[in-house]
Amino acid sequence: MAERIPEQSEAPDPRIAAAASGDRRAAQELLSELLPRVRNLVRYLVRGDADVDDMAQQSLIAILHALHGYRGEGSLRAWADRITVRTTMAHLRRRRAEAGARERHAPDLRAVRDPDAPPDTYVQRRDVARLLDALPDEQREAVVLHHVVGLSAPELAETLGVPFETARSRLRLGMKKLREGMGVGGEAS
Repeated sequence: MAERIPEQSEAPDPRIAAAASGDRRAAQELLSELLPRVRNLVRYLVRGDADVDDMAQQSLIAILHALHGYRGEGSLRAWADRITVRTTMAHLRRRRAEAGARERHAPDLRAVRDPDAPPDTYVQRRDVARLLDALPDEQREAVVLHHVVGLSAPELAETLGVPFETARSRLRLGMKKLREGMGVGGEAS
């Protein structure tokens, strides 16, 4: 069985340097471990399943090509998340520029089922995916980048290429709509 990717406080995973140097086995092990996380993140950023596998694959390729630049500052997972976000956002911007039309909805397919998770976890994830799908693209992206990826508001603004107040407003409005959809009151912070 493949080794687990170490957390930030642990020693760097020797497979990272090996993969960056061209070791196919080390690269395959790392990418296999990152694949479920990358796929889930891409799923939350896009509507529907049509492009998820392609975008996840593009993200993994970008991660592999960038491995030589990973300096071990922070966890590999967080670093891979940022590459996945950048790759996915670039794809979405290109797609919007080319097509201008919204992607068809497939909300029930967006919640990836973990065979070890209890059934209610799957239902909750499916419900959250459905609520995220109901948000305008800009608000969905802000919510996912902030709450799933963990970007701060300034990082969110930089990633989205918008002013800080615009990013904060998108996040606030998206969270307000999610809370309303879940039947939870209160204003987003």
